[in-house]
Amino acid sequence: MAGKLQHYIRPMLATETREAFSDDQWIYEIKWDGYRAIAELKGNAVRLYSRNGLSFNDTYPQIAEALGKLKLNAILDGEIVALDHKGRPHFQLLQQFKENPHTILQFQVFDLLNKDGHSLEEQPLLWRKQLLKKTLKRNDLIKYCDHIRGDGERFFKEAVSLGQEGVMGKKANSVYQEGTRTREWLKIKNRKEDEAIILGYTEPAGKRSYFGSLVLGRYKGGALTFAGQVGTGFNEAMLEQLYKKMQPLIRKTPPLATLGSGLKGSVTWIRPSLVCSIRFTEKTSLGQFRHPVFVGLRIDKTPKEVI
Repeated sequence: MAGKLQHYIRPMLATETREAFSDDQWIYEIKWDGYRAIAELKGNAVRLYSRNGLSFNDTYPQIAEALGKLKLNAILDGEIVALDHKGRPHFQLLQQFKENPHTILQFQVFDLLNKDGHSLEEQPLLWRKQLLKKTLKRNDLIKYCDHIRGDGERFFKEAVSLGQEGVMGKKANSVYQEGTRTREWLKIKNRKEDEAIILGYTEPAGKRSYFGSLVLGRYKGGALTFAGQVGTGFNEAMLEQLYKKMQPLIRKTPPLATLGSGLKGSVTWIRPSLVCSIRFTEKTSLGQFRHPVFVGLRIDKTPKEVI
């Protein structure tokens, strides 16, 4: 993957809320299980990048090529997803795309920030989406992310029944606020999933290769705190890939000021620069994950965002 771009748009971010709700002043979309991406298009020239400015052009070349064929002068906001054999988004498939280049990819586009050199960010969301629907041409890889208005509770139940990650609720008249986490966009999750920073790993036991578990952390009050360990959710390829990524990051001392209670095993510590997604049942009063399962690395998020 290419390095961080010097100049890039920081996308508008949603706030998490616990319960689905219905409101005629809101629209509801599927919450896609993938990588948030901004696409800047100028004719057949494309800049496709993550929310923290990492280029996706070479990572997902099919998406970049398909965007170029649209021949638009526009800036799009959406999510890159990989689909399983049932057509459902699957984050681990996206993670393993290089090893499985025939994986079906889509760019689900849900917002239009600029068209023909004119910024649309001050226009109401519903107006932007209507123009986006007219602007996007039919394409197998580039999809318009549709929505419903008002009935968020029913939409959430349907999303859960289909095994989707959750629902996005967005105020229909909201303007686009670059780089801002706002309550005018809300994410309602079907399952408990959060980010954590990988702080180190333990030795493997039994038939396990490479490492036993990952030691996790999160920032609290500006300091790293212990968030538990995760030893499930890996296949052999993931174990090897993660192990290789961690080797250049090894350090002699823990990155934590205080080691958390419950830490098990001898730990090889690493610099806190890798962010991963964890699925879990609950968090303890100390902020540690209960029954965690590793989902995948988040190359689109920085450790300082994990709070």
